[in-house]
Amino acid sequence: MIKIAIAEDIVKLAETLVNKIELLPNFKIVFVANNGEDLLKNLQKNSNIDIIFMDINMPIMNGILATEKVSNKYPHIKIIILSIHDDEDNIFNAILAGAMGYLLKDDKPDAIHKAIYEVLEGGVSMSPEIARKSLMLIKNGRGNTKLNIDYRLTARETEILTHLSKGLQYDEIANNLNISKGTVRKHIENIYKKLHVNNKVEAVQKFNS
Repeated sequence: MIKIAIAEDIVKLAETLVNKIELLPNFKIVFVANNGEDLLKNLQKNSNIDIIFMDINMPIMNGILATEKVSNKYPHIKIIILSIHDDEDNIFNAILAGAMGYLLKDDKPDAIHKAIYEVLEGGVSMSPEIARKSLMLIKNGRGNTKLNIDYRLTARETEILTHLSKGLQYDEIANNLNISKGTVRKHIENIYKKLHVNNKVEAVQKFNS
C-alpha cells in the first residue's frame, strides 16, 4: 500500500485529487492538510508517508517553503508539486526546495499514477509543459543553482533574492510572498551573512554573476 498525503487549501480541488488517486486500490490517502503548517503538524503525528502532493499557493505556509522543510526533516518522503502555476520561478524554486515531481492540476489520473511510481523508483516526473520549461531553464543557464549550493541559501532566501534582482522593494516582496515586511528584512539579513556582502547591490551582483 502506497501512503499519500495532500497539501491543498481549496477543499474541492483536494477532493478531486483524492478521487483521481484512489482510482487505484493500492493508493491510500492518509491525510489532507490545508496549508504547509498544517502538513507539518500532521507529519509530526504520522510521518509514515511515501508521497506528498503539494500545492504552491497556500495561506500561512506556502508549498515551496513546506517542501523545503519536509525534505530536510523527512528525506524519505517524496514530494510532487501539483499546481495551476507553470511559471519558471515556481518550477525552479520547487526543484531547489527538493520536489521530485511537478504536475499541473488538470493532469489526468493516469499521469498522476505514473508520477507516483516514477518518483518512488528514484526518478523525476513532470508534465510535458513543465519538463520543457525546466530544460529551457538549464539551456538558459539559470545561474543561482550554484549560488544556492555554495552558500546554502534556503528556497525562500533564493526566492527573495530573485525578487530583489528584479528591482522589487521590500513591501512589494512582502505582498508577493504573503509575508510581513519584517520577515523580508530578516531573510535579507540572513542572505547578506551567507553571501558575505553588505548591501543589496552586492547581493544582486553575486546572484547574477
